[in-house]
Amino acid sequence: MKKYGVPSLLLMIVLVAFPQISETIYTPSLPDISKALGASNRSVQLTLSIYFIGFAIGVFCWGWLSDYIGRRNAMLGGLLIYGIGSVMCYYADSIQLLLASRFIQAFGAATGSIITQTILRESVSGAKRHAMFAQISAVIAFTPAVGPLLGGWVDQAFGFRAVFMTLVMMSALLFIYAYIKLPETTEVSKRQKAAILPIVRKMASLPRVLVFGLLIGGINGILFSYYAEAPFIFIEHFQLSPGVYGFMGIVVAAASVIGAMFSRKLLPIHTPEKIIHIGCLVMTIGALLLTIASGLFVLPPVIIMGCMLMSVFVMLMGAGIALPNCLSLALVRFHDVAGTAGAIFSLGYYLLVSLTTWGMSTLHNGSLMTMPLYFFVLSSAMWLLGKRFITEE
Repeated sequence: MKKYGVPSLLLMIVLVAFPQISETIYTPSLPDISKALGASNRSVQLTLSIYFIGFAIGVFCWGWLSDYIGRRNAMLGGLLIYGIGSVMCYYADSIQLLLASRFIQAFGAATGSIITQTILRESVSGAKRHAMFAQISAVIAFTPAVGPLLGGWVDQAFGFRAVFMTLVMMSALLFIYAYIKLPETTEVSKRQKAAILPIVRKMASLPRVLVFGLLIGGINGILFSYYAEAPFIFIEHFQLSPGVYGFMGIVVAAASVIGAMFSRKLLPIHTPEKIIHIGCLVMTIGALLLTIASGLFVLPPVIIMGCMLMSVFVMLMGAGIALPNCLSLALVRFHDVAGTAGAIFSLGYYLLVSLTTWGMSTLHNGSLMTMPLYFFVLSSAMWLLGKRFITEE
């Protein structure tokens, strides 16, 4: 008889963290990749947009497929495809091949997000599950910053292709670790498969769900649009080295973590809906300050850069305040079909993340003002949207 088990917390943390590291590890190398492949800055930024398209499709496909082939097989299959995509990134000699490779890489990496969450929901219960999700959420808030830090060091020492080789080695180690340590957590033959179309129709009929999807996609879209544009601002305009730029990821991580801490502190005082409004307002204020800072042309560059970093901190702290509450409330009416609903919902907001990062790459023109103005428009729209449609229930 087949044995089922509960995976370790360390394994779950590793599997949920690697997709985010893969998203951002090569961002300090974007200017170098642009020169090496003879591609425009806009084209190279599209490697982030294409990643999220592949990730969105992967989240849906692996979540659905795991009901049929099991969680373990879905995880191992995704890791194998992730490794193939990473090898293709390493050997890519044109922007077209790099874009295709990033899509494949992201499609495989998506298994780390959706399958890890599903495993935790079905193998752990009660207070222990809440504790594990809290620890994993802290990791998720920090890992996007690990990517630029690691990637900046590797790029500066060995060049951008070594960054992709790092992902190749990581994919091999992850596959071996999961193959040895990851148990199956569900009996496939007894899984109830939820119908997709009725869930989609129910989601589409609930304005709150749609707005939460727009807010989650928009917040993450701003975060990863920053990762797409910031290297060209700080490495090309302000002449920072990739290694020094990588350290700036700590600003992003600290802002997200402090925002999440503020969110927890506010819960005894305000409703989650009110906290979302506060977070979106703080984001908008931060984006406005960033716009003002980027226009201080008469000041020394180091002062402008410092003001921009402080403004980014405020903006992303607002994101950290709003995002956990959006994620918590989004699918409260779908407890009976949480797995399928989560896959559908994630597909939608990751496509929005891709659209937002595509917008940033399209608007890229080398000006310091473009990114701040883009963020100000997006954050203002999210604040107004939340005020209009998100009320207490």
